[in-house]
Amino acid sequence: MTSRPSLPNTGTDPRLAADPLGLRAQRTRLAMWLGVSGVIAVGVMVAGIVAGPAAVAPADVLRIIASNVAGHPSDAALSVDEAIVWQIRAPRVVLAAAVGAGLALAGVVLQAVVRNVLADPYVLGINSGASCGAAAALLFGFGAGFGDYALQTCAFFGAAAASALVFAVARGAGRLSSVRLLMAGVAVGYALAACTSFLVFASDSTEGARTVLFWLLGSLGLAAWNGPLAAVVLAVGTALALGMFFGRRIDVLSAGDDAARALGIDPDRLRLALVAGVCVLVGILVAMAGSIGFVGLVVPHLARLAVGGTHRALIPVSALFGAILLVASDILARTVLAPQEIPIGIVTAVLGAPFLLILVRRMTTVRF
Repeated sequence: MTSRPSLPNTGTDPRLAADPLGLRAQRTRLAMWLGVSGVIAVGVMVAGIVAGPAAVAPADVLRIIASNVAGHPSDAALSVDEAIVWQIRAPRVVLAAAVGAGLALAGVVLQAVVRNVLADPYVLGINSGASCGAAAALLFGFGAGFGDYALQTCAFFGAAAASALVFAVARGAGRLSSVRLLMAGVAVGYALAACTSFLVFASDSTEGARTVLFWLLGSLGLAAWNGPLAAVVLAVGTALALGMFFGRRIDVLSAGDDAARALGIDPDRLRLALVAGVCVLVGILVAMAGSIGFVGLVVPHLARLAVGGTHRALIPVSALFGAILLVASDILARTVLAPQEIPIGIVTAVLGAPFLLILVRRMTTVRF
């Protein structure tokens, strides 16, 4: 019996010689995480539609979804269940997934632009501006001319005004830099948070103050097919596509302004474009769902640990992770104290804080 001849030991794996940068392994890992997280996202969204105080069988849920997507509503015997599943729970789950993905995308971009691992949509005062606008609409009737969309409109304009103020302050001292953006955002955010608190204090409406408090902690109760849900999904889809398109430039920007200039990229112009896009995205998200914390802060770190710091891989995985986190948080918010609903921002804080503490302990391993 003869043995097979063995290859000479050269000290180098032939696979590594053919792919010295490990690109094949990176692509395999990215494909694995995209596949796994995509399946989990679909499963969590179905669970979010099934879960609720009114019991609906999973088979009926799937049948109702399939029939409505195909344009053939269910029969009369399922009319009540259809209203619960398709008109109430389904748009809420879609909104939760879109908002979670959008907040995660915003966090990824801001952490690269500001070059600070603790950056999230709150850091530029966008959430505070939207909250101030929403409080003015809820407590004093601002934006009444916009009808049913007064709350969302005032929140969006509040976010836009906060963004403009941050840019004005950051550019007033000269060249737009990460440090100036960060400091201006923190200062404007605190000022607008104080303004919101003053509006609540100055109002005589106890119910209005309670509504503002619930909205400030995040709420998905405005979800409806005939509302601005399509605009939210479109905004998040556009942000995802643009993030993938600018992924390599974001990689260079996160390495520093000098590295960007050496490669022919104007860091100030790119930073301005990216932050402006984030401001528009977060303004739309907060106008629809209120201020939801920790998603934009924690999710990018989890995705970075999974697929590394290359933004073309980091952006889609972060979007899926954010969607999973917020849909799961919404399930808990609706079921823990059912039929009473917990503000979703409380749930994301409870879930996100332990992850953040773990990440702080591993901070030396978290890199761009």
